[in-house]
Amino acid sequence: MRDKFNREINYARISVTDRCNLRCRYCMPECGVKKISHDDILTLEEILRVSKLFSRLGIKKIRITGGEPLLRRNLPSLIRDLKKISGVEQVNLTTNGVLLPKLAPELISAGLDGINLSLDTLDEKIFADLTRRRLFSQVLESFQALLNQNFKNLKINCVPLREINENELLKLATLAKSNSIKVRFIELMPIGCAWESGLRGIPTAEIFSTLEKNFGEFLPIYDKNPLKGPAKYFKLPNFIGEIGFIDAIEHKFCGNCNRIRLTAEGFLKTCLSFDFGVDIKNLLRSGANDNEILEKIRETIYNKPREHFFNGAAKFRDSRLMNQVGG
Repeated sequence: MRDKFNREINYARISVTDRCNLRCRYCMPECGVKKISHDDILTLEEILRVSKLFSRLGIKKIRITGGEPLLRRNLPSLIRDLKKISGVEQVNLTTNGVLLPKLAPELISAGLDGINLSLDTLDEKIFADLTRRRLFSQVLESFQALLNQNFKNLKINCVPLREINENELLKLATLAKSNSIKVRFIELMPIGCAWESGLRGIPTAEIFSTLEKNFGEFLPIYDKNPLKGPAKYFKLPNFIGEIGFIDAIEHKFCGNCNRIRLTAEGFLKTCLSFDFGVDIKNLLRSGANDNEILEKIRETIYNKPREHFFNGAAKFRDSRLMNQVGG
């Protein structure tokens, strides 16, 4: 369906848990956060029911997020069921990769279309400092396992941070030189810990310039796929893979935003910046029928805000951390 600004909304990000086995400094406090009780998060059956309603409104792409989604039991079964929904063309996953070596074969067998692997550094010490966990070897094993299986849609997500991993960006980009993958540099979002701890991102233009000086001229890739996300992709000389940039603050792409978010608690958000939305869980558990829920979802999507205001007034800014919002 289309919102009141005539944007086609066809992409839903669904969080299946707020829990995580890392404590990335831009995402969660070192001590973690108060966990949502199991009874307060959507069941897999509820997620499936809502996803079917989403599909009736034109949602064709679903991304499973968290927290760390691989901590949710029976996730491969959910992937398999989501793939069976009429109208859903893609089911993808964003993960930190810690548990992926064990679960990747079952996830791929379930029909998973794409994996975004969060990886901010190739240095074990920097990884431990940034994530507050010594689990780098498991993540590297995940990456290598997916390459060995010739998984066709693998993306690396990196958040460039001043004085933390800025000397790692060339190494990370090089992963796309000999592998058919996409390495994406994602602007630090001013949410939760990132907002409060004083972490500083690195401007996209600076990263672009550094990579171009080292690897050669960027050639833009024009993709008219209506299901694509906000990343802008480029080819570099002698690179098999691609380099991407996502910079929602520096270069607003709100005019082309095609997505909604469902938190693990069942709150439907239409913009990462705001706390606007509707409590889907309450509707599900109060006995509302599909048509009633469908109408609430339709109304919420239609009233999706024109644009975010991360750099403006904080009156309606969502106070949730990234692990609670759904990445």
